Formats: sequence, structure tokens, C-alpha cells
Amino acid sequence: MLNYTKSRLTLASLLALGTAPAMAEGIADGFSKAIKQSDTTLSFRYRYESVDQDGLPQDADASTLLSRLTWKSGTVHGISGLVEVDNVSYLGDDDFNNTTNRKATYPIVADPDYTEINQALLSYVVNRSARIGVGRQRINHAGERFLGGVSWRQNEQTFDAARIEWKPVSRLTVDYSYIWNVNRVFDPNTDLGDFPGNTALGDFEGDTHALIATYDLGSGRTLAGYSYLLDIDELPHLSSSTFGLEYKGNTKVSEALTLAVNLAYARQEDYRDSQLNYSAPYYFAEVMGLMVPVNFAGGAATPMPVSFGAGYEVMGSDDGVASFQTPLATLHKFDGFADKFLTTPPGGIEDAYLKAGITVAGVALTAFYHDFDSEDGGMHYGDEFDLVAAYAFSPRYGAQLKYASYNADEFATDTEKLWFMVTVTF
Repeated sequence: MLNYTKSRLTLASLLALGTAPAMAEGIADGFSKAIKQSDTTLSFRYRYESVDQDGLPQDADASTLLSRLTWKSGTVHGISGLVEVDNVSYLGDDDFNNTTNRKATYPIVADPDYTEINQALLSYVVNRSARIGVGRQRINHAGERFLGGVSWRQNEQTFDAARIEWKPVSRLTVDYSYIWNVNRVFDPNTDLGDFPGNTALGDFEGDTHALIATYDLGSGRTLAGYSYLLDIDELPHLSSSTFGLEYKGNTKVSEALTLAVNLAYARQEDYRDSQLNYSAPYYFAEVMGLMVPVNFAGGAATPMPVSFGAGYEVMGSDDGVASFQTPLATLHKFDGFADKFLTTPPGGIEDAYLKAGITVAGVALTAFYHDFDSEDGGMHYGDEFDLVAAYAFSPRYGAQLKYASYNADEFATDTEKLWFMVTVTF
């Protein structure tokens, strides 16, 4: 028996030695294939931002250039890799407060100059219904109200995370991420200890769980349930648990008119080492209409899509002590482009808004009006008027002009912002 066992071991060893070169050759072939099928993209985004804010003696003028190099490998045995490097440079003087240059007499333009790895991840396609991604990556959930990339800023927010996207049945999609670090929009070379007391700076480290499950109801309707458990090490007051539901539906009223309804409800409470004891609600209701001209008898109408709608969003408060917060959201998309409500005040926010848009000669024009009140305490914070004009010269070239005017009543100060942006992709 001993000799038989030795023979088996010897045979196994010989087989292993014989297959090792073949395995090495297979791995080498796989790397070669991944590189040959890779794709490289280079993009640039120039932006000029001007800010006039009451209470500060100087206006901000920021001229910045984002350069991004993205390399994506081919897929071999379901595995692919992605590396993305960003650089932001200043064109001219930095006459603005970038949050770390100590220019406190200027308004904030949170665009640091830096070079960093924006994304670096491995992805594995398990099968047609499941995909896993591990590493630094972009994660955008639904409308980015709770989790998003803040891609408006020159330093995009990305996440060091393990993510699973799974479709267990044909109409159900489950998206779960375990996040251990949030690379925020501020200077990646800044340590919180360099600016004691300034909780706006630095990355978020901790154990965060983000889950959204979306079910396709058919006929342009979806129902989603979500859960966000934020455990933030250095800023425990931002640790929270949020559970909610969202409904989206489109209805074709006529050949020319389509209505879209978006409803959401959530509740947020303290979580783990939060240091707060609170419970606050979130409500959202929006109705939007899209009208596309159709041919009339006797002649053809010029296609000029028109959109219009109204919304009401409430970030609730618990007796004016603590309020509903969304620190991982793409906040610039919500509560006005002037960014006066990046942190929800203790009294909460009631945002009633109107929106209208039209496309003329390829230029998409959009206007917003916001009226802001506190959810608790009866304060009228102020109102805001926003304008956006965007034009795509081609799939590779685009330009945008944007304006925001916040008129303060009982919160913050009057602020005007103007942006001009050009994007190029190769």
C-alpha cells in the first residue's frame, strides 16, 4: 500500500509539472488577449466658475481643467480590469477658496488641483445575470439622491468597495455594495488633522452597506426598495440607517404628451456610534411632462420638445435637533445649483420647485425655481432661480452655460454663480 501511495504521489507530481507550462502559457495568452482587446479613452473638461457671495469681500474666479485617462482591458474568462487617472490643473491664479488653500476671503469653489487614481477595479461577469466588481469604482444608485459620483465637481467622488449586481429573475435587479472608503470631492492629499474642526474635508472611512432592489412593473413603471447603513469612523454624527421605497412611472397621455410620476418615502435613524438619537422622514413627489410636437394637417411641425413639471421634497427634522442627511449623494443635483444646502439644516428642508425646458436648434434650455422652507420651526430659508443651456457639437464635443441665483431670507446669504464648461473626448 505504501508503494502504491508513493506511485500516486509521483504520478500526480509529474502531471503537475507537465501541466504547469501549459497553465503558464494559458495565463500569458489571457493577459495578451486582455491587452489586445483593451480600450483607452482620453477626455478633457475645462470649466470657468464665478461666485459672488454676500458677506465675503472678494468674488471667486476659478479656471480649472480636468484631464482624465481611462484604460479598460478586454474580457477574458469573464474578468476585466479598469484603471482611470485624473488630473486637475489651474489655468491662471487660484482666486477662490478650494477648502484647503486658506483663502477664506473668497467664496468656496471645491475643485482642488491634484493627480490621483480615480478608479482601479477588477470586474467579473459570473453569468448573464450577475456581475462582481472589487476596487475603487464609480457607483450611482437610481437618481443619485442617496449614493452618487458627484461628477459635477472636477474631483469625482468614487468608492473603495465590493459591489454585486444581480438579476435573480427577469424583472428584478439587486445592487449591493460594501464600501470601506469614500473618496470625496475634496483634496485627496489633505488629512482631516490638517484642518481641525472642519468636518467638510477628508474621505469617509468605515463600514457602509448600500442596497437597492428594483422591480420592473412593466409599461414604464418601476418600484424600488433601498437601504443605506452608513458607519463613518471619524464623523460618527453622520452615521445613519436609511430605509425607503421609490416608485417611478411613465404614462403616454396622447401621441404628443407623456407624463412621468416619481414618488419616494424613507426614514432615517441614528446608527451604531452616531452620537445622536433621532428619527427623521423623507418625502418626495414629482410630476413631469414631456411634449413632442407632431405633424399637423397641412404641414410639418418643427420638432421642439418641451418639458415642464413640479416637485416637492422634504428632508425631515426631529424637533429641530437633527435632520435627514444624505452625505454620499450627488448633492449638486438637488436643492438648487447654488449649493446652499449641501448639509441639511437642523430644522430640515421643504423644497417646492418648478422646472421647464425646451430644445431650440439643438440647444437644450432648462429653468428651475425653488422655494425653500424649514420642515420644523416655520422658517423661510429663501428661494433660487437656475438656468442651464447645453449644446452637443458631436458625440465628442459639448459645451454648457449655467447660472444660479439664491436669494436669502432666513438662511445663508445672497449668492450668484456662473459656469462655462467645454468637454472633449477622444
